[in-house]
Amino acid sequence: MSKRMTRWGVYVLVAIGFAIACAFLSNWQFERNESRSEQIALIEQNYDADPVPLADLIGDDGALEPGDQWHPVMLQGEYLADQQLLVRNRPHGGTSAFEVLVPFRDADGRVFIVDRGWVPPGDGDAPDAVSAPPKGEVTVIARLRQSEQVPASGRGAPEGQVPTINLPTIADLVEGDVITGAYGQLISEDPAADAALGGFDSPTDDPGPHLSYAIQWILFALMGFVFIGYIIRTEIVKHREDQEDAPAPARKTRRRDKDADVEDELLDAR
Repeated sequence: MSKRMTRWGVYVLVAIGFAIACAFLSNWQFERNESRSEQIALIEQNYDADPVPLADLIGDDGALEPGDQWHPVMLQGEYLADQQLLVRNRPHGGTSAFEVLVPFRDADGRVFIVDRGWVPPGDGDAPDAVSAPPKGEVTVIARLRQSEQVPASGRGAPEGQVPTINLPTIADLVEGDVITGAYGQLISEDPAADAALGGFDSPTDDPGPHLSYAIQWILFALMGFVFIGYIIRTEIVKHREDQEDAPAPARKTRRRDKDADVEDELLDAR
């Protein structure tokens, strides 16, 4: 096999390897697009659904079924205002705000963490003021959300604050039988608090760029083969041009050399 054919074989192997990588990345983007579509469908199904009692969706094990996220639930009981916690570095209002978590003792005796809203940062490590929740018997409607992960960076928070809404961590700071499978983002309180906190924006229904990225990776894979084909064709054309330019003088030289050899042989024979 000539060096040229070996080189072309390497080109093709490189194109195949690049195409495999592109196929992997394209499939990854297709999976992300499918996952995002499922999230949007779940939000559309549950976000504005009628509230149901907390016990209908959160059983004795305290677990949240994936299909119940964002579904409104109704609680009746009282806030445990003396055990309030603040969540740091939450993106609201263009700032790193604080979200206000207040444990709520439901009528069944369990404690459910309610995220009542957010407040802007203050001059120090805490907000300047946080309005208190309503006292006494309260009816709360909140949307179910799943527990967040512990920060990978291992960052902590001052006393009375937490870095994320990680419910097992919060359960260690709150008294009572705390539900650790879900918490609730506040929709309404009855009676209402004297001063409302910042509310939550509706989740976006933007599917994101995943589908277009997946198609782009497929096109990149095809372009890799087209590029290798172009390189090989360019080399073939160049080789043909070199052959057309070089052989004619070479053939004349070989012919003259052969005629000279014949003349030498004839002289020797004489």
